[in-house]
Amino acid sequence: MSVKPDAVFVPLNIAVLTVSDTRTFENDTSGELLASRAVGVGHRLVARELLKDDLYKIRAQVATWIADEQVQVVLITGGTGFTGRDSTPEAVDCLLDKRIDGFGELFRALSILDIGTSTVQSRALAGMANGTLVCCLPGSTGACRTAWEGILAEQLDARHRPCNFVPHLKPIGACESRG
Repeated sequence: MSVKPDAVFVPLNIAVLTVSDTRTFENDTSGELLASRAVGVGHRLVARELLKDDLYKIRAQVATWIADEQVQVVLITGGTGFTGRDSTPEAVDCLLDKRIDGFGELFRALSILDIGTSTVQSRALAGMANGTLVCCLPGSTGACRTAWEGILAEQLDARHRPCNFVPHLKPIGACESRG
């Protein structure tokens, strides 16, 4: 990671949503990976939910977090596939002010190293809404690890150069001073 010498780490407020018809908090390894990685580097986990694959419940939860002045980042795992019940991208896309097209492109480029051409079936996406970064990731733990290690760890770190998402997020407490 390229780091600006005088930059400081800014802890962000992160919410994690797992979308699954089968998982519970006890066996949600993907949501747990995202939550533990975020907290492990110094961010704050301000909310964690698990919802069934229901477009309107997903949309309502994400909209609530986007409107919440305390949530800066929403990480969603699951519901991005092609089954009839997978509706996370459809639930989230209409809430975004701006899509971050490069997120899905980069995720698929990284993912091809692990799963080959099956990565074309990934509908990973991200965007900004009301100063909140919203990222939709596949439900597999491996995919969440790929996204965290290959994209999120650096892009959620104010020290990363030449750019990161932190200056674009709504300010909260310590986040008002952006190193």
